[in-house]
Amino acid sequence: MIAVSGGADSLALAACLARESHELAINLIPIIIDHRLQPGSAQVAERTAQTLTTLGFHQIEIRPVTVEITDGLESSARRARYRAFDEALKEFNAPSIFLGHTRNDQAETVLLGLARGSGTRSLSGMAAATPDHKYLRPLLGVDRATTVAACAELEIAFWSDPHNENEEFARVRIRKNILPMMQAQLGPGIVEALARGAKIAREDADALDQLASEFRASHPDLIVAELAALPTAIRARVLRAAIYEAGSPQGTLTADHLAPVEALVTAWAGQGEVCLPGGVKVSRISGRLSLLQTK
Repeated sequence: MIAVSGGADSLALAACLARESHELAINLIPIIIDHRLQPGSAQVAERTAQTLTTLGFHQIEIRPVTVEITDGLESSARRARYRAFDEALKEFNAPSIFLGHTRNDQAETVLLGLARGSGTRSLSGMAAATPDHKYLRPLLGVDRATTVAACAELEIAFWSDPHNENEEFARVRIRKNILPMMQAQLGPGIVEALARGAKIAREDADALDQLASEFRASHPDLIVAELAALPTAIRARVLRAAIYEAGSPQGTLTADHLAPVEALVTAWAGQGEVCLPGGVKVSRISGRLSLLQTK
């Protein structure tokens, strides 16, 4: 499958994959997500489907979704979108879905991660392929100007999402203000440099995650003395994994959340339990960390 928003990036990718999939006899199904957050979104989805038809696609899925806004419009829409992707993959028994994220998206993601202060994993941006190859991003090495030029060369009319101009969103502020300022002050090539840094950070994060996973598998009881003996980077990953297993929603933990849990291990002074997202509570009892979800 391939996710197509109607923008230049996803349509350029669709045009490339239409040719490649035909030559390889792969049945490639585009999926268009209608978030229903703007007037006329259904018409945009239909026009995108028509454009895909001109590119040679015959089986095109349009999926309206309901976005339950909880922690911001961007995050909520993303959750709804990926939920629809997962459902479609199961429905069509498809192993993978292509996404049209570019090098510019990667640079923006790195800066967003830097602002959150969530560590190496946040700075590593998006993976070109997830470990299970469910999500594939072949354009991470291609800049946005190239996808726009490809659409112009192929005479593909693309849609410009008004949300991409709305500076209420952090990603738009980075795109329109922060990155141009960095380029002006530090010189051209900042997008490429951020993308390179993301690749290095991802390789480092993958190695640390593997070490943490091995420790977690062989030390399931979270004994404080054993945790204290770990390097900080590995211990933080073990704690984060345990908290997610206990019920905190994936992706919600920040450095501020982990700091008091870390203190239960390395700065114990009789302090009480730590309350975390998802109703998870962490306490130190008899030399071990106890995690309990209460809702």
